[in-house]
Amino acid sequence: MEELKEEVIASEEIFRGRILHLRVDKVRLADGTVSHREIVEHRGAVCIVPVKDGHVLLVRQFRLPAGKVLLEAPAGTLESGEPIEEAAARELEEETGYRAGNLLFLGAFYVAPGYSSEKIHAFLATELAVGEAHADHDERLQLVLVPIEDLHQRILRGEIEDAKTIASFFMALPKLA
Repeated sequence: MEELKEEVIASEEIFRGRILHLRVDKVRLADGTVSHREIVEHRGAVCIVPVKDGHVLLVRQFRLPAGKVLLEAPAGTLESGEPIEEAAARELEEETGYRAGNLLFLGAFYVAPGYSSEKIHAFLATELAVGEAHADHDERLQLVLVPIEDLHQRILRGEIEDAKTIASFFMALPKLA
C-alpha cells in the first residue's frame, strides 16, 4: 500500500469558517510525482435514524446548495471535543423534539473523501419520548413521519436525495427487520 500513499510537502490555508476550512496541499506521490489536493476540513457530524411506531422521523428543510427542499434524517455537526453519542442525542432533540431511550451506533462513513475530511457517525434511535425541539436560530425545519417501508421505496425511486439519510437508513435496516 505504500505505492498509494501521498506525502504532504506544503499546505496553504485558503479559508477558515465556522463550520469548515479550506486548504490546498501540495503532495508527493510514491513515484515522485507532485500534485495538489483541495481539502475541505470538517469536524465531523452525526446522523440519526429515529424510529417510532414503524415510522422514521425525518426533517424537511431548504438546502441552498441543492437549491430545493430536501427530506433528511436529523443530523448535525459535532461541537469541538463533543462525544458522538452526546451529539446524536443533542441533534435528535433539537431537530425533532424527541429524546431517545435507546441510541445504537451503526457505523461511520466519509461523505466525500476525494475532497473532504467530513466523517458522519450514524445512529439508530428508538424508544422515543417527547422532549423539546429547539432548532438553531437559522434553521427552519418541518417534522415528517414516514413509514419504514415507504422510506425504503422513496429512496429506491430517487425521492430521497440526501446521501447521509440514504446511507444511515440502509445501515439501520437490518436492525429494523
